Amino acid sequence: MMPSAMDTTASAATPASPELRRIRALAVGGLVALIALGLAWELWLAPLRPGGSLWALKVLPLCVPLAGLLRHRLYTYRWVSLLVWLYFTEGVVRGWSDRGTSQVLALLEVVLCLLLFTACAMHVRLRLGPRKKRP
Repeated sequence: MMPSAMDTTASAATPASPELRRIRALAVGGLVALIALGLAWELWLAPLRPGGSLWALKVLPLCVPLAGLLRHRLYTYRWVSLLVWLYFTEGVVRGWSDRGTSQVLALLEVVLCLLLFTACAMHVRLRLGPRKKRP
């Protein structure tokens, strides 16, 4: 039997455990920090051009899942754990190739991506619970 859409998206039906609330706070905090870092990096801290850069638009895809994370949408936690690898890759590449402030910001981006991925993966694991093996 397939789980219904209600099983994977319902949040108000079952109260969240304290551990799940902490993990959710980590995920939301990591996502907001990644958005703030991307904006600050491209507009003020190390812009490619004086006065800011259009590269700040790279954070727009990160704004989309924020509402889903706040609503405990399991599907959102799943796909954010995949989306974050794009930003992780950017951080690794820029951390390797850039120097100075940009390199430090890139390493911070990598750390935030790892935090967000770990929080999303833990959230999904806790929500799904132990699954039985099928014969």
